[in-house]
Amino acid sequence: MAQPQPVPLTVAGSLAQAEGIGASQNSQDVSEAALKVTSKATAKDAGALAKGASFRGAYFHVPFCRHKCHYCDFYSFVDTESRELAYVERLEEELQDALEFLTVPIETVFVGGGTPTMLGADLLGRMLSSIRRTLPISLNAEWSVEANPETVDEAVADALAQSGVRRVSLGAQSFNPKLLKALERDHDPASVERAVGLLRRAGIPQVNLDLIFAIPGSTIADWEADLLRALSIGPDHLSAYGLVYEPNTPLTVKLRKGAVTRLPEDEEAEQYEFVVEKLAKSGYERYEISNWSLPGMACRHNILYWENADWWAFGPSAAAHGNGVRWRNIPRLATWLENRPSAPVEEIECLGADANAGESFMLGLRLMKGMPLERVEMLLSCGENAPRRLRSIESFTRDGLLEQADGHLRLSARGFMIADTVLSALI
Repeated sequence: MAQPQPVPLTVAGSLAQAEGIGASQNSQDVSEAALKVTSKATAKDAGALAKGASFRGAYFHVPFCRHKCHYCDFYSFVDTESRELAYVERLEEELQDALEFLTVPIETVFVGGGTPTMLGADLLGRMLSSIRRTLPISLNAEWSVEANPETVDEAVADALAQSGVRRVSLGAQSFNPKLLKALERDHDPASVERAVGLLRRAGIPQVNLDLIFAIPGSTIADWEADLLRALSIGPDHLSAYGLVYEPNTPLTVKLRKGAVTRLPEDEEAEQYEFVVEKLAKSGYERYEISNWSLPGMACRHNILYWENADWWAFGPSAAAHGNGVRWRNIPRLATWLENRPSAPVEEIECLGADANAGESFMLGLRLMKGMPLERVEMLLSCGENAPRRLRSIESFTRDGLLEQADGHLRLSARGFMIADTVLSALI
């Protein structure tokens, strides 16, 4: 798993790992189009454009994996050159280099990948200690780390707890060996319970489980069994994503060749409806299209993305956003290791008022609470597409797909079922 990137909504309105894509625009000195940068451009160049940004979040991308799953389009790989130590040493330089832009306390730290726990207990502990020692971390900051259940042993669990990590997200995906094979996932279903037990005993207070539905060959009975087994483990947070066929992934190539059959839309919708109903009955609060938590345990870093806030990104392929400026570090470990201390970037994108409004609607309306009406009114006052967006909002409200409640504009229950239609009309 990795930092979320923009991906298409499924029929059921879920989004596969789509955190972290927004941008806002308050500067007047940048263009609407993406700035195609040279190989010599760095995160410092992007940070200089993001004037006035308040980076309240920090994302770290660790690209190492045990196995590359065929549905995954994130930058990750099986490293045969043992570059884990080089990665951590290089990251420590990048931390120092970014300090001039990190002028407010960081409230959320998220370490994703890839599989961060592939670093092992010693290097992972060193990395987390360096982050805490170097960056201006808030005393009550949320620390989250992703993990493959097979890579969690007692030493890793203890290293996470001793480093102050309060939330670990485990990629369970399914407990059915047949469906794990369909995903090309490389773990034993029993390793999920084992990893959760180790994390709990080490003192990690919050555990998240990631699940995938609409897997080729799955039935509603398969999905019900997966969800019930996940609930039996007692996670504090659950993420349920409909399988997305990303362009140029091996899975999508197989789909085009007829080697894989996509689940019919009505069956995918049935699985989606089941998770919505079951988790509501089980005491989980749905706070975003694909995310549920026990009361008070929503992922603050997720919410930072959906609210289009600012975060800095560390490591190869990590994406950042600051005050309407977005950039992505170059997705090549060797290049990132060689060019230091500031991370080389492959593209810097500056959004104008109209593009910012569209992305703000696309992100903010994913939240169950929706968007404050004052912000909606502000966004509808700028940009050439504002009249079109207003007409769409009025039409969706009349049709019962959008509604106003508690001072917010939000998707209705019906609207969530066809969220792709509603959100795409407001971009």
